[in-house]
Amino acid sequence: MTADWFKSSYSANSGACVEARLSGIGADVRDTQNRDAGTLSFPSGEWRALLAAEAR
Repeated sequence: MTADWFKSSYSANSGACVEARLSGIGADVRDTQNRDAGTLSFPSGEWRALLAAEAR
């Protein structure tokens, strides 16, 4: 797994942001305002489906 978190391009400049990183099974997502609260992990198929739905 990589530790390279990146800010979502869908995050506004209001401070309400999410960060994501690629993992061995897909992607992890966390809240930039509360990083210690944990992450949501998505398998690669689910992550690709989310990105495809957002692209429409």
